[in-house]
Amino acid sequence: MPDQSYQPTLSQLRAFVAVAEYRHFGTAAARLDVSQPTLSQALAALENGLGLQLIERSTRRVLVTAVGARLLPQAMATLEAADQFLAAATGDVLTGVLRMGFIPTVAPYVLPSLLPTLRRKLPALIPQVIEDKTTRLLDELRAGVLDVAVVAVPTELPGLVEMPLYTEEFVVVVPADHELAGRTDLEPSALDALPILLLDEGHCLRAQTLELCRSVEAHPGTVGDTRAASLSTVVQCVAGGLGVTLVPEMAVKAETGRGALEIARFAAPAPGRTLGLVFRASTARADDYAYLAEIIRTQRPF
Repeated sequence: MPDQSYQPTLSQLRAFVAVAEYRHFGTAAARLDVSQPTLSQALAALENGLGLQLIERSTRRVLVTAVGARLLPQAMATLEAADQFLAAATGDVLTGVLRMGFIPTVAPYVLPSLLPTLRRKLPALIPQVIEDKTTRLLDELRAGVLDVAVVAVPTELPGLVEMPLYTEEFVVVVPADHELAGRTDLEPSALDALPILLLDEGHCLRAQTLELCRSVEAHPGTVGDTRAASLSTVVQCVAGGLGVTLVPEMAVKAETGRGALEIARFAAPAPGRTLGLVFRASTARADDYAYLAEIIRTQRPF
């Protein structure tokens, strides 16, 4: 039975949340900048004080117990409230750890300018970057594992707030000698029968490309079993003559500088996507995240 007078400390809650998030004591300790014995002692003190097992340990793996999974969102909310309290007390905006999710077709193009800007404007902020597919990012956001995520919007999920950042066009990347190279007047119907290379299942850019084709009744050709987990790989397959692909405007400069590649642009209004900063509607840091969104807008890479 738990001690009714027991009050968990923030250090104990941080230990629990870090172990639950990383499923590895060494990694969790490194993230919190404490020794592994200190982390283990804090977690053990929390479990003993509550009279509950939150984490199941073995020599091979670390698991969150059912009661641990139930209490994890409350632990995260408590830490978030504590961080918000300290920020209000010091007058600082966005201090401490901020767990930020980015989809793979955004992270490589936004982070090079965004992270130095965050260090300059928010020196007390400790960004933690998680790159993953949209579905997983949103699941982790709703579970409290992430604080914010930059994804294509709308997500149409309840319980989330979406702050639009900017809209960008899609551009067709083709081999340098392709008949569409240099065009600026494409209609989406031009995608019909083209051998379009796609990212692997689960990437939102893949779904957006297929939806664009469906919307104009285009039937892109298949390219065998070619699959890629990154936009860089897809573009290099285009350079190798395996097909063509659609990329967002922010990726054009970075991805077309290598190999014999050209681009073709759609006539206005060009198809594209809107990116947004997404966070839980229940957070007490909405004003802080609005400020973060404004910083991200100023760092648009195109």
